[in-house]
Amino acid sequence: MKTLTILSGKGGVGKTMLASSLAVLFAKELRLVACDCDVDASNLALALGIKESSFVWEEIETSEKAKLIEEKCNGCKKCLNSCVFSAIHWNEEKNKPEFNRFLCEGCGACSLVCPKHAIEIERVKNGRMGSARSKYGFAVVSGQLKMGESGSGKIVDMLKERALTLAEKERAELLICDSAAGISCPVIASLRGSDFVIAVTEPSPASFRDLKRALQIVQYFNIPYGIVINKWDINKRLSKEIEGFAGEKLLGQISYDRKVVDAIVNLTPVVETECKAAKEIVKIKERVKTQLYKP
Repeated sequence: MKTLTILSGKGGVGKTMLASSLAVLFAKELRLVACDCDVDASNLALALGIKESSFVWEEIETSEKAKLIEEKCNGCKKCLNSCVFSAIHWNEEKNKPEFNRFLCEGCGACSLVCPKHAIEIERVKNGRMGSARSKYGFAVVSGQLKMGESGSGKIVDMLKERALTLAEKERAELLICDSAAGISCPVIASLRGSDFVIAVTEPSPASFRDLKRALQIVQYFNIPYGIVINKWDINKRLSKEIEGFAGEKLLGQISYDRKVVDAIVNLTPVVETECKAAKEIVKIKERVKTQLYKP
């Protein structure tokens, strides 16, 4: 089985639009599973027209927080200066520490310095994950980080494990991962185990800059990749510059098309519509297939 990951340095450049369309196209000839690895803004299911009620959800624990055992605390304050995240506040009235759960990273430093063992590190439910089947025949695994919680990279790890287990069960030939944008922990977790990466950009200075940053991570892990320029015709001069940067890595360009917006609004993959962008994505899919399955 091959793993294809779609990422972008900057958000809002068409990454999920392309991921959903490629999933629909590849599903016509391969058994596949799709995994939405953007747990802060999971939109792949929406792009495929899957309702949230279609998912079977379960809460997951990938994060830890400090918890005070009040009867053991003697108010020595040794924990107060141990937290580099400023998550501990001293309650003068109680003469005991209080933990800000939104700042606590569960590192355990406070627990280590406490002479009375009055601080324990407990696991917390910081997200959820689930799966559903699209009308195109393939399963979609998705997850969400709870608001104010941390540990998105670990949630992505769990999502990919679930997706790989499901792919093995269904004898899938392809796993498509829709990564988060940027260069954060969830992106690195999304890249793990990838056979090929599609980096999506648009012709704007911010997007081009962030593309270069994202590709540094891809190159660090020595993963083969290709570049797609979305809405190339809104800035032809900069698109030409990105073309020169991409060289033989350029997989294709997608034109700005009002029908793409209409498709997204109507929760329909772009390749299910009659528009210029759909035809361009079909050509990109064939080039990606050549890269994935070349001898």
